[in-house]
Amino acid sequence: MEITINKDELYSLIKEAVREVLHEEAIDFFLKNIPYVSKEEMEDIETLYGKPHAEKEIAYSETIEI
Repeated sequence: MEITINKDELYSLIKEAVREVLHEEAIDFFLKNIPYVSKEEMEDIETLYGKPHAEKEIAYSETIEI
């Protein structure tokens, strides 16, 4: 069995695959570097700065699989 693909199509496939991997790694890196806030720390933050006054509208949302 032989598969033929031209050079530009192969380049596009490889480029897209690398882009997807880099995107996944960047998201994984970002999520792993979000600091953990304990319940006590969160209470201290709310004491210092208060609770948000109003609910915020979600401007952008994305679901990812890791």
